[in-house]
Amino acid sequence: MENILIEGYEFIKIDLGGATAVFSTAKNNLDFNKATVSGRRNMENLKKWFKLKNVGYLSQVHGDKLIIYKNKIEDADGIFTGESNIAVGVFNADCVPILLYDKEKGIIAAVHSGWRGTYNLILSKAIEKLEREYKSNVENIKVYIGPHIGVCCYTVGEELIAKFKNSMFYKDKDIFVNNNLDLKKCLLYQLKDKGIKDRNINCLDICTSCSSEYKLHSYRKNKKCGRQFSFLYLN
Repeated sequence: MENILIEGYEFIKIDLGGATAVFSTAKNNLDFNKATVSGRRNMENLKKWFKLKNVGYLSQVHGDKLIIYKNKIEDADGIFTGESNIAVGVFNADCVPILLYDKEKGIIAAVHSGWRGTYNLILSKAIEKLEREYKSNVENIKVYIGPHIGVCCYTVGEELIAKFKNSMFYKDKDIFVNNNLDLKKCLLYQLKDKGIKDRNINCLDICTSCSSEYKLHSYRKNKKCGRQFSFLYLN
């Protein structure tokens, strides 16, 4: 993992050996909000900055739909591709960006998991899709959990606490610290349930709300905020 600067903007870059994972920061107000002119311009800039043919992204809807990249914007929260030099990624400003890579099958995926996606087990479903449609072996799937709001800062209401505690999957899981929801733990439980090996799970452990090391967009901290973009591409 290394921090790189491109035109004054900071990215966290990870060489996966055959693929590259990248997590943007908000240094110098870098913003990937696709609803703004500057956000769309920065999406285009990614092609130049990382020498990419194209960048696939979604109209995220906090659901659990997963799609295969087709060079068009679709309503979904997970995107897959096996095409080289095509980045696929997700936007976030507190929700969890998750990047997956199966080197053996040459497949990458990016998943967006807020509390709704986490509750609906979108990460489990992404792994099932890799197994079902790409014949991936769980032993070969590497997972990178990017910057998101940590349990340190994610206080939730009683209704949401009850929703998770009454769910079939989470009802016996240790995912709360008082009234704070631990999204990372939720995701780790999904990964363990699907048989992903500990050695293949990588967590950046950077809180979007309170990190002192990185400047990051956080909706919880400041509702008028931009978006990070987390993506990966096959080299």
